[in-house]
Amino acid sequence: MLTAIRFIWNATRGHRLSPWRSEYLRWRVETYSGVPAETLTAGGILRFLWSTRGELINFLFWTGRMEREARKRA
Repeated sequence: MLTAIRFIWNATRGHRLSPWRSEYLRWRVETYSGVPAETLTAGGILRFLWSTRGELINFLFWTGRMEREARKRA
């Protein structure tokens, strides 16, 4: 869970209270889903998060495992 919070914190830098305005987050949604970033709204981002929640959770668990492996090797 800490990995998920850390990712959201970093991805929304400068837009903590309105994460749908984050250029980075909008770019990530665009590259993953193909929806143009300029057309994304708060509702669009929330629909994307809800519809892909399983895949996103798997991604966050994977990033957590990769971080732990990197720390072991350092």
